[in-house]
Amino acid sequence: MHPTAVRRIDRAFDRLTIGIAEVERVWTGGLWLEGPVYFRDSRQLLWSDIPRQRIMRLTDAGSSDVFRERSQHANGNTRDRQGRLVTCEHSGRRVTRTELDGRITVIADQFDGRALNSPNDVVVRSDGSIWFTDPDYGILGDYEGRRAPKEQDGSYVFRWDPTTAALDAVVTDMVQPNGLAFSTDETILYITDSGITHSPAGPKHVRAYDVVGGRTLTGGRLVLDIEDRFGDGLRIDEQDNLWVATGAGVLCATPDGTTLGAIELPEGASNCVFGGETSNRLFITATRSIYALYLNVRGAQTP
Repeated sequence: MHPTAVRRIDRAFDRLTIGIAEVERVWTGGLWLEGPVYFRDSRQLLWSDIPRQRIMRLTDAGSSDVFRERSQHANGNTRDRQGRLVTCEHSGRRVTRTELDGRITVIADQFDGRALNSPNDVVVRSDGSIWFTDPDYGILGDYEGRRAPKEQDGSYVFRWDPTTAALDAVVTDMVQPNGLAFSTDETILYITDSGITHSPAGPKHVRAYDVVGGRTLTGGRLVLDIEDRFGDGLRIDEQDNLWVATGAGVLCATPDGTTLGAIELPEGASNCVFGGETSNRLFITATRSIYALYLNVRGAQTP
């Protein structure tokens, strides 16, 4: 294992980091961790341990326990504007919402009358719409989900309407859409395509789409090409910088794709989220562990 490190690539990275802050491993013992989400009102981090079908919980005080068993190979998690947990389920092949009383509501489990692939990552816009990616990782085998036939013609990005419950495919030209995050003003949706996992010549980049009327996407310009493996989950800070999980750690880049620096880890990183009392602590899900680093920048405003 190589050690953790905070590596500057561009001098501008110095303004985002804290020289004396070190990368901490704050939890370990999982199999393949993903989907971190931070609940600021209760000061706790939730994340998925996909193969074990668990959603785990870690408080700021350092205690940890199982939040949910039999999670249907939950992957991506987020929180909506009412404080409810929204979850992508691989083996459930659906997106669900955990109501404040604990009931689970199915948001989406099919498109055009056919089962979804295996919803992967999810974000909620300020208008209540739910946007999620649907690659087929969870139906390729029995480790991150359950082997099953693919019913959709491709792997899409979807938008769920909170008023009509209609589900629309807003991106249909990606190979394996994966992580996604809105810019601070919600006019841009950044999406990673990890299609290199299907073919050595496949994409391994982040693309930026313009949000039109809060409902559709246009463009899809290339923002960042991931040299080391491929991009997975990503988050945006208050200055609109991208923090992208890769196989080697987390890359930080400007909105135009200029790489500023990297957080290098001894385990492959899958996703990240800003948390802590002032949203300046970046939590990173890696293969078996959770890592954290205090930064000199806060995450974009989230519920």
